[in-house]
Amino acid sequence: MDCRVIEGIEEYRREMRYFLGVTRRWRGQLRRNLRARAMRGSNSIEGYDVSLDDAIALLDNDDEALDADQRTVLEVTGYRNAMAYVQQLADDPDFHMDQSLIRGLHFMMLGHDLDKSPGTYRRGPIYVRDEDRDEIVYEGPDHELVPGLMAELLDQLELQDDDGGRQPIFVAAAMAHLNLVMIHPFRDGNGRMARCLQTLILSRNQILGQEFASIEEWLGRNTAAYYDVLARTGEGRWNPDRDAMSWVRFNLRAHHMQAQTVWFRLRESDSLWSRLDDMVEERGLPSRCVNGLFTAAQGLRLRRAAYQDGADLEYGAANRDLKAMVAAGLLVARGETRGRFYLGTASLRDLYREVRAESRGRVVDPYESLADLPDGPITDTLPNSLF
Repeated sequence: MDCRVIEGIEEYRREMRYFLGVTRRWRGQLRRNLRARAMRGSNSIEGYDVSLDDAIALLDNDDEALDADQRTVLEVTGYRNAMAYVQQLADDPDFHMDQSLIRGLHFMMLGHDLDKSPGTYRRGPIYVRDEDRDEIVYEGPDHELVPGLMAELLDQLELQDDDGGRQPIFVAAAMAHLNLVMIHPFRDGNGRMARCLQTLILSRNQILGQEFASIEEWLGRNTAAYYDVLARTGEGRWNPDRDAMSWVRFNLRAHHMQAQTVWFRLRESDSLWSRLDDMVEERGLPSRCVNGLFTAAQGLRLRRAAYQDGADLEYGAANRDLKAMVAAGLLVARGETRGRFYLGTASLRDLYREVRAESRGRVVDPYESLADLPDGPITDTLPNSLF
């Protein structure tokens, strides 16, 4: 059954690659929104919650997040910087998986708070505490073992990157995630680093783009289940011989269900853009206005700077377009001067709801949908380690 789930994931990837092979004017915005959702999901697991609007603003290097507090902005921005570097590494022919890379990514994430020792391994014991129950649920290995364990993990991942065939990539990436979490090499940020490493491995293996490979959005929506499977797999302390099959299946389920979600969004984006093209033509607006309406129709804030950049306009032309969209009854302005943004009107949001109802299907659990089909042999247990 596990092999069939992997085949299903691969099929979705092939379909998406084929679909995106044709020029799609909405592709850039969809990629940005997916990256923002992944960034938002991963940080929400650690208690740093931002709205999708603010995640997009921070992803665009816009420091004017409207709702998030400064601490959250710093945490999310650090994660954004690390993931931007991961994106650059995706097709780097000189890439090398080593401890300097991992420590550098960690510093990018947490460099704003030197009290957390960003970029350096912990120098003492570490415990994961369940705050609700006020009890320790996991104890990391002795800090003196950390450099050696990390070296062994990264050596194995380097071999995977070189030959690409030791394990199915979805399994190898999941196990890297698990092992980094269980080693718990840093004083803080271990979960985000593990999810970052998982996405890096998938991106390096050309699983479409980073935003199509990540399961961080899904994990953010299923945080309780994520913590539960980690707790059951770890059982309180480092032990690489423990069975990790439930963890691997959890990740395969996440990949399959996230792929379904992204596939629906591709179809939805294509339909929405086409409908908006017709709408701006009927109202005599420039066709470039679709760039802004695509954002606003989805209930997101449209900022002048983002519209200007997306449509490749001068300041004055962007302002004239926005005023024209307001006059056409498609946008409404909120706020003043630097804080001004635009929202879609009821008619625009109604159009999006129609498109969404037509394009979206029900996301299903692949293990449930395959449960009644005959299956070949599967591995009953998987060591909780690559090494």
